[in-house]
Amino acid sequence: MNPTTLTLVHAVLALTLPIALVGVVNRTKSWWAGRKGPRLLQSAHDLRRLLGKRPVVSTVASPLFRVGPYVVLVCSLLAMSMAPLLGAFAPLQFSHDFVALAYTLGLARIALMVSAMDVGSSFEGMGAAREASFSTLAEPALFLLIGSVGAATGMSSFADLMGHLHTTPHYLWMVLPLVVALMILLQLEAARVPVDDPLTHLELTMIHEVMVLDHSGPDLAAMQYAAALKMTLYAGLIAALLNPFNPLTQPWLATGVAVLLMLAVAVVVGCFESLMARLPMRAVPRYALLASGAALLSMLAVGLGGLLP
Repeated sequence: MNPTTLTLVHAVLALTLPIALVGVVNRTKSWWAGRKGPRLLQSAHDLRRLLGKRPVVSTVASPLFRVGPYVVLVCSLLAMSMAPLLGAFAPLQFSHDFVALAYTLGLARIALMVSAMDVGSSFEGMGAAREASFSTLAEPALFLLIGSVGAATGMSSFADLMGHLHTTPHYLWMVLPLVVALMILLQLEAARVPVDDPLTHLELTMIHEVMVLDHSGPDLAAMQYAAALKMTLYAGLIAALLNPFNPLTQPWLATGVAVLLMLAVAVVVGCFESLMARLPMRAVPRYALLASGAALLSMLAVGLGGLLP
């Protein structure tokens, strides 16, 4: 399969899997609760309904408030184009592209916080402050993770790093802590339990949801879809770590395994949200630091592996 076709497959998966993964998470939670639950593609119907509504905008909001959701959405789509969902391939791939990916997600986070604070609500300002403080713990974990994989593979592009780790002698020692780190980062970035709860409106537990309370209509749809994109991005990174097939030589096998692995990650997320309560706010930083600790363990595995004969 040529790179153009792979790019098309990547684009289709990047645009459709966020809907599917949210549906799998919700159906898994419904199964644990003994309910029938929403349809698998219910979030697509919810987005279509929001797109047909007229947004209500505060009289004190500036154009930053209206632009913010679309900056978040565009940045999330751009980050998805650099994410190796299929393994050792990404449509937008260049040396040290992981730095661009990390700071594209950072720009999306800044746009989200600025848009939240623009309405002048102390409630949304509280959520923005929490988002800023927790993001300072997420970014070091991501770079520690990338650094350990780079040390193991000797490669510089994100797709090569994630897609070729399984060919190194360090893989078996590194894969578990890396998956743990990525799962925690998924929960942090996509605002999932136990870090945040997308269904709550309680002041003492809200982070992401409080920042989108004043958004409605297409603006809210952009925010919700961007959050689903972030969850899909990290699920794709976990799949790339576990996928043993190369999309350039075994494209359909690699694609099928990647999709199955991402759906499995969504099931795990749904199980987390069914079996765990949301953490107290004071415990969230310690939980976020677990991602850095797991990434450090993977780096230690690389260092010890280099000392062995």
